[in-house]
Amino acid sequence: MVKNFLPFPSVCLALLLGMLLYSCQQEQPQHYLFFLHNRFLEDHPLEAEHLQHGRTEYKAIKAAFSNAGLKVVSEKRPPNTNARTYALAVVQQIDSLLALGVPADHITVVGTSKGGYIAQYVSTLAANPQLRFVFVASFQDSDIEQIPEINYCGDILTIYELSDRFGVSAIRRKETSSLPIPRFEEIELNTGLGHGFLFKPLPEWIVPTIKWAKAEG
Repeated sequence: MVKNFLPFPSVCLALLLGMLLYSCQQEQPQHYLFFLHNRFLEDHPLEAEHLQHGRTEYKAIKAAFSNAGLKVVSEKRPPNTNARTYALAVVQQIDSLLALGVPADHITVVGTSKGGYIAQYVSTLAANPQLRFVFVASFQDSDIEQIPEINYCGDILTIYELSDRFGVSAIRRKETSSLPIPRFEEIELNTGLGHGFLFKPLPEWIVPTIKWAKAEG
């Protein structure tokens, strides 16, 4: 467990403030997207190559979201980040946006692999049914027993890949969750890339994520 660690250090906070000042000048509220990356990038340098899946294309993934007009809030996490502790800090960032007048349905939390589990904790802890979430390759049937504290809340989209060991429907988690879930959808992919599909900004998961964040689908 990481002690004395808060995500989004001063530089990121300054960038976030700049985005907020910019958005206040717009006629329409901006759509914000918190992107939480996978475990491999947490444990390795940005340019490191996974033996099976290659490099996590973190910058390209963020660029894909930014190029779609979303205001991206993200950082490379330090090794061994505690998922729940990190999620609490993300909830604080979301609360700051809400306090400044950003509509809850203009905030989406997207997580891939371990980042998806952090996003699930954000959903649980924020307990705001107007927030949007996309959980990518971050559910196994055993999670129901091993992580019983997860409780989905909000508009939920899950994306999973058939050739991935995390490639299963999360409908069981929806059924065991007691908080409001106004909308729940799932997308099943079959790229044959296993868990490596989330290492790249593949349109198969990037495009539906963007549509979900912008309420276009």
